[in-house]
Amino acid sequence: MPRRKQARHTNVKDIRSILRLTFEQGLSIRAVSERLKISKTSISTYLLRAREAGLAAWPLPTGLDDDEVLEERLFRRIGRPPRDTHEPNWSKVVIELKRKGVTLHLLWQEYRESHPDGYGYTWFCCRFADYESRAKPTYRSRHVGGLAMECDYAGHTIPIIDPSTGEIRAAQIYVAVPSASQLTFAYASFSQKLPDWIEANQRAFSFFGGVTKTTICDNLKSAVAKALWFEPTLNATFAAFAEHYDTTVVPARPRHPRDKPSAEGTVLIVERWVLARLRNERFFSLVDLNIRISALIEDLNSRTMRRYGKSRRALFDEVERTQLKPLPSTPFEYAEWKTAKVHPDYHIEVDKTFYSVPHGLIGRRVDVRLTYRAVEIFFDHKRVASHIRSSQRSGHVTINEHMPKAHQRYANTTPHSLRSEAAKVGTNTATFIERLLSDRPHPEQGYRSAQGVLSLARRYQSDRLELACERALVINALSYSSVANILRSGLDQAPAMSEAVKPAPPHGNIRGKTYYQ
Repeated sequence: MPRRKQARHTNVKDIRSILRLTFEQGLSIRAVSERLKISKTSISTYLLRAREAGLAAWPLPTGLDDDEVLEERLFRRIGRPPRDTHEPNWSKVVIELKRKGVTLHLLWQEYRESHPDGYGYTWFCCRFADYESRAKPTYRSRHVGGLAMECDYAGHTIPIIDPSTGEIRAAQIYVAVPSASQLTFAYASFSQKLPDWIEANQRAFSFFGGVTKTTICDNLKSAVAKALWFEPTLNATFAAFAEHYDTTVVPARPRHPRDKPSAEGTVLIVERWVLARLRNERFFSLVDLNIRISALIEDLNSRTMRRYGKSRRALFDEVERTQLKPLPSTPFEYAEWKTAKVHPDYHIEVDKTFYSVPHGLIGRRVDVRLTYRAVEIFFDHKRVASHIRSSQRSGHVTINEHMPKAHQRYANTTPHSLRSEAAKVGTNTATFIERLLSDRPHPEQGYRSAQGVLSLARRYQSDRLELACERALVINALSYSSVANILRSGLDQAPAMSEAVKPAPPHGNIRGKTYYQ
């Protein structure tokens, strides 16, 4: 594409040459344009002003040798100046313009009602513009290489069609640009939520090949938790991201687009240069869309900018690349932060799954860091628990050390542990516990009875428990209450029963075992 020539600025000396060549030498507008390298439109405009000022002859009248005098004669305002030069209350005009439905034209009409010979509408607007420029001067930022990356989302979206269902989803377009070089990066995602926001910023730094000292972003909820004027609070995950990349996040003030002018201007360029070119194309996946965006962005970055005479890529390589800080050696691990209250069962609920914490924190609030694989729990900035993240909903993930001692004993109870503890007391006790567990349909149903029997050793000593279990086995009394009654009544100290109890003689009033079958 041929480079467009920039128009040459004219001055009063050029205007004198136009008047001399036209009125003294009689050259046409085309001939004057070719000789002075000034557009024909500009020459026609200057000649029209000269005729309106009565200067359609050469040489010029006496007194117009001074350039300022000639310029004032040619460019003075045309039209009737106002007879009433009363200045409106411009500060009141500014306040009124903030009201809904109030326009500058309406305020001028009200001004003319009270001052019929006052300023016309054009003069009124010019005076108001002069007042605004004095009252709100624009701060011009000095962009230094490697200092800032500005990022924002475009207002336009691109539809993506699900090939299996036909559902259409709108893809959001993230835009990032280093302030000094204007090298442009764009990336499409399905939302502006935290995971997509983090991924987009991570891809931007990778695209630029380094990290800027500051990152200027908008006040979207994914980035800023509280958009306070002087001390905005960052989202915990985004703050961790900024710390990992060693960049300082500076959120723009609400309703102050000039805080990130490069991003605002680049978003407009992306909408016109990229999104407008995609308006008639159909996309069925984010991957396909990002491939097309990447190609158009590469073309944009390779084009020569009129202002600088070089492309964005060339300017980036010249002033920005060496000023960027290096990327971290390891990629950022995405993690979300939440707060949770410890339940009375010393567990917290995270995504419908329950994770244990030390039982001493019951009722306290803790911070939870969620990654793809792990759940980390912090209290008072110290990590108190760590679990592998579970995909089972409504399940419990418990560490024994987090439970009270009594709960640990119950939680660690198994048939094997009960048999081992009973064997330490004696053979009769081990046999009794084995019978106690095996006579139940499920061994777990005999856990509490077995624990109760074994606890009697602490009250009556192990040798007495051994004798009591022996007597209970002889009489086939397989229950905790039977052993406890034997010990309480002292039957374990009675002479051992050498013979089994003889069965009762047959009798008409005694029910046999067949009665219960």
